Amino acid sequence: MAITAVALATTAAACGGGDSGGVSNGDASSESGGSASNASAGDLLIWTGTGPQGEAIQQIAEGFGEENGVNVEVELIPGTDLQANFITASQGNNAPDVVFGAHDWIGNLVQNGSIDPIQLPATVKDDLQPKAVEAMTYNGQVYGMPFTFNNLVLYRNTALAPDAPATVEDMVAAGKALQADGKVAEVVAWPVGQTGNPYFIQPLYTAGGGYLFGTGTDGGLDKADVGVAKPEAVASYQKIGALGEKGENVLKRSISTDNHTALFTEGKSAYMVSGPWDLPTVDKAGIEYQISAIPGFAGGAPATPFITVDGTYVASKGKNKTLAQEFVTNYWSRSDIQTSYQEKAQVVPASQGVLEAIRGSQPRVAQSVDIGAANGQIMPSFPFMAGVFDSLGKAEAAVVSGADPAATIAGAATAIQDVAGG
Repeated sequence: MAITAVALATTAAACGGGDSGGVSNGDASSESGGSASNASAGDLLIWTGTGPQGEAIQQIAEGFGEENGVNVEVELIPGTDLQANFITASQGNNAPDVVFGAHDWIGNLVQNGSIDPIQLPATVKDDLQPKAVEAMTYNGQVYGMPFTFNNLVLYRNTALAPDAPATVEDMVAAGKALQADGKVAEVVAWPVGQTGNPYFIQPLYTAGGGYLFGTGTDGGLDKADVGVAKPEAVASYQKIGALGEKGENVLKRSISTDNHTALFTEGKSAYMVSGPWDLPTVDKAGIEYQISAIPGFAGGAPATPFITVDGTYVASKGKNKTLAQEFVTNYWSRSDIQTSYQEKAQVVPASQGVLEAIRGSQPRVAQSVDIGAANGQIMPSFPFMAGVFDSLGKAEAAVVSGADPAATIAGAATAIQDVAGG
């Protein structure tokens, strides 16, 4: 029951497109899909990303092979675009049997006929965070077994800021006071970057009264109801602009996901907006800290972060679909497997049972889930979301740099309506 890891080389011919930063991150050329021809060496071929999470998947998948008397081959694919590589392989009939990836890939994968729906056992579904199952549901069908649950929270250096801020205004005031005293360099480590970051700005955007897509009669998101085209979006971005470089100078393009964690762990900011994936890094830094919900503006709406979920999927064009269904629905969903994965990869589990088991020993992990379950919104998984986030990111960066919010957001709304077909 051998397991091998194959690093698929990236080339200039790599397929374009983005991914959500989930566990299954990879990038490979259109030629790399041909490596799936190695499937003849094993009964089950799995694709996942590199790094600690991919390595944990590789180790745990070995148990499936041993239990079922089959060979399992796990390919760890480096880079940033496993999603496009998987679609290319599927179109060329060189797909793996199972692929791990973020939930917001689903719309694109379904549109391209790359994954099959699954039937989660009732006991499994009852154990999962309801919003995690919602994230894996598209057009009324469940397409993946969810196993992580992530959302943004506010990190706070308690030696510098003992109390959690009740509002954005409270946080800015406290951060500016620390800055004036020379204790910190930045008011808050909130990633923007040169091209904006819609994922990270979402809590502030919703706190200002904006929304991305409305809710349809079926309870799902309505792509025809583009919130960015509404007056509330302009009002929200006026608040964001006021915190930008020509205003309070709190939100800055110079702060990005490349440096925001270091700003916090090095004590250069008392506050940081990030996800639970940064918990191990902050723990290692040895600073005193707590996490809490991201605050909203005084008298305004709650801050609503996106929820992102990682899942494992059955490939439509895989050669061993029965075995793949068994792995996804009956093996990867087991509580002992999810417990093992959580321990090895240090992730936030989608399983409520696993979460309760670690609540006492990993209270911040549990707190992060509690915040997301109460305040979070599933990130949309429409196939056209790459275009939406491209427009939103550029608009955010422009407003933060001092551009007029009304004109900027109107342009973004038009672009989003075009790609959404609304």
